[in-house]
Amino acid sequence: MPAQPRIAIGGILTECNHLGGLPIDLSVYEACELFRDNEVLRLTTSVVGGMLDALRQGGAQPVPLIYASALAGGAITGKCYRQLRGEWLERLERALPVDGVLLPLHGSALVEGLDDPEGDMIHAARGLVGPDVPVIATLDLHAHVTAEMVRHADALLAWETYPHLDQYGTGQRAARLLQDMLAGKCRPTMAMGKVPVITSAIHGSTNDDDPFAELMRYTKSLEQQHGVLSTSLLLVHPYMDCEDMGSGALVITDNNLPLAKALAGDIARRYWERRHELEPETLSPADAIGRGMQLDGGPVILVETADCCGGGAAGDSIATLSALVDSGVDVRSIVPVVDPQAARACHEAGEGATLSLAIGHKLDPRWGSPRTFTGKVERLSNGEFVYTGGQWEGHHEHMGPTAVFCIGAVQVIITSRATYDWMDEQIRTVGMDPAQARFIVAKNPMNYRQAYGVIAKGVMVLDTPGPTPATLKHIRFKKLRRPYFPADAEIPGLQPSILSR
Repeated sequence: MPAQPRIAIGGILTECNHLGGLPIDLSVYEACELFRDNEVLRLTTSVVGGMLDALRQGGAQPVPLIYASALAGGAITGKCYRQLRGEWLERLERALPVDGVLLPLHGSALVEGLDDPEGDMIHAARGLVGPDVPVIATLDLHAHVTAEMVRHADALLAWETYPHLDQYGTGQRAARLLQDMLAGKCRPTMAMGKVPVITSAIHGSTNDDDPFAELMRYTKSLEQQHGVLSTSLLLVHPYMDCEDMGSGALVITDNNLPLAKALAGDIARRYWERRHELEPETLSPADAIGRGMQLDGGPVILVETADCCGGGAAGDSIATLSALVDSGVDVRSIVPVVDPQAARACHEAGEGATLSLAIGHKLDPRWGSPRTFTGKVERLSNGEFVYTGGQWEGHHEHMGPTAVFCIGAVQVIITSRATYDWMDEQIRTVGMDPAQARFIVAKNPMNYRQAYGVIAKGVMVLDTPGPTPATLKHIRFKKLRRPYFPADAEIPGLQPSILSR
């Protein structure tokens, strides 16, 4: 290994959605995370922070390229991707020769006209540095792992927790594996075992007794076997429409491809056996509200996962808001809606004003129509807050001009920008206490557990329109061909597909 190996580091980390959501252009990255050159070296959190920490501890010299990260949405525009990829590739070429490449990626990005940008970037890196320079990428555990990614990377390591808590540690693991390769301590061989299971993340927690958690514990236990360098379990992001999508496992062994294939296939078969447990039971909003009123107190969490900003939705659905208003229940309820026009109208009217306001379905109108509600502007805010953990821990985020608009007892948090739900930062920043609500509408499939798990009196998963539904039973994919679960409950003679390098 060189005395101070030079390791290039950079990439694009974004989750995308084919079913809905707004296109992601350069302004979206500029509003979130877009770092170039030495700016990358100042990152101290998430996956890049972990990579930098491990490289420095190992005596390596990080060579920064460009790092772009943003909230999930529709596909990245072709113009935006060409610019970011071009800057990244130009910097990598200028940095040559390097001793290794680290790529902080997601694995479920999409570009207009390109379904596998991660595979494209890994392939481009390999083309520049040649066959003998290690190229390692990190992925979200919701990645869509493709043949292109496996073929051109020496190793792919996925996050191990959901809710996501270990991006920093995964960055460290990737950097350490690369340095072990340079030191001649290992020679990674990799296989991906995949089965056609396309389910939402409702039962995809890595905690407690969730089926995915049990599969994850088994998958990670295999790292105790001699010659196994890394294992990763993946629940594919289901809101893409790509060929050969599926869930399963990545296994990296030390120069033992048959073992990697055997273990990846074993995990994938176990995944198929648990498929029914990954499908949630859902209720209509009206039924969920009725059941919630029968419980003793609150809050009751109404999980409207079909409008999940963290999965690429616009966040502008009013399906559950309408159900709460129409139910006639006079109990304090909290509902988030992204609607910049309505937020602006509230700010123009001022606190204390009563007005009739058209709310919802203006950003992505494929899923419903605006509805006019009469209410009172209870509170105005600039929408600024700081994330308390996760991928963007410590990041200053802004929802844009924000208002709390009260329709009777229903408190609607109207924001101008979509933001990721980590804990309850958005509710707290507008001065509201979740514990005082009877109903809270949570527009995410998982993180509501850590935000409200201790105080929740009940949880109801809703069946509502939107691009991030709780079940994929009714989605008509075009590129993803049947058979796949849950469209097909049984697939006779199914064997996992195995990808290897």
